[in-house]
Amino acid sequence: MKDIFGNALFDYFKQNGKHKLWINNTYGPKEEMPLDVYFRTEEEMPDLEHMALSRCYGKILDIGAGAGSHALILQGLGLEVTALDISELAVTIMLQRGVKHAITKDIFDYHTEKFDTLLLLMNGIGLCGTLEQLRRFLQHAKTLLNKGGRLIFDSSDIVYLYEDELPDGDGYYGELSYQYVYKGQKTDWFKWLYIDQETLKTIAAEEGWITEFLYNDGFDQYLTRLTPVN
Repeated sequence: MKDIFGNALFDYFKQNGKHKLWINNTYGPKEEMPLDVYFRTEEEMPDLEHMALSRCYGKILDIGAGAGSHALILQGLGLEVTALDISELAVTIMLQRGVKHAITKDIFDYHTEKFDTLLLLMNGIGLCGTLEQLRRFLQHAKTLLNKGGRLIFDSSDIVYLYEDELPDGDGYYGELSYQYVYKGQKTDWFKWLYIDQETLKTIAAEEGWITEFLYNDGFDQYLTRLTPVN
């Protein structure tokens, strides 16, 4: 897949024109993906993200780190952070912004080090795409954690997209399909996962994790911390 997302981030970072990043979806009209949210300051972040960052400890792996805003805050607190993203251009941006350790890698192919905290924000857990891949991710995450480590992420219950009627078919309603469009170029369609709290708790338990819900914004978004049973 072309690094269209990385190109859009890089152009925004370097102030190369005012092009917009669009997302096509299968449930409604295309949506603009505002790029400035990836460059937010600590003051501009919501309460959920402040809480997530406050729960990080030890060696941290920031997965799907984007432009590195969360990694920079944690680094500023004196914590040891590795920022990981599948986009080479995103990693270039992070390094230019001052992230000390940023690497280009698919998390499913990463086996190099162990950490005390695995962090995925801005629905970063969505990279799993499907419930089946979420199970694979939870299994893999155990191999990346030191004893006593934890996994912290946010997600949303998107049942509201469907009003009163969930879609027909065998798939889970939170397994969405998206496509990035930028400067006339399109990515392939890809899956992105949003998971409700009950489904998450069930799957996590089946894969050997204890689930704690740390924050709920009163609408559909929540923050969770998962700890391996052993």
